[in-house]
Amino acid sequence: MRATQSLGAKIRRLKLQTKNTNKGFYKGTGTGSTGSHTKHGGYLIDWDKLKPFVTMKIQPTRGYFEGDPKGAFSGKLYLEKWKKENGED
Repeated sequence: MRATQSLGAKIRRLKLQTKNTNKGFYKGTGTGSTGSHTKHGGYLIDWDKLKPFVTMKIQPTRGYFEGDPKGAFSGKLYLEKWKKENGED
């Protein structure tokens, strides 16, 4: 049994994707290998094959808990802030 020619023509015009094939062509992502396998099952990374990843420089932020050695974990500071925002009970 064969598919009709009209169905075959529509499939032929579509881009080849991995979902359109059964066990045949694998398109991949174009990343390539980053190293090689060893004979004992390990993997050696070839650092020359990796692309550099450059990040933005972030300025350090100032904390709100300066002068307190416990910082954000200070119970006294938490209670003072709670009383200031919610009033005293």
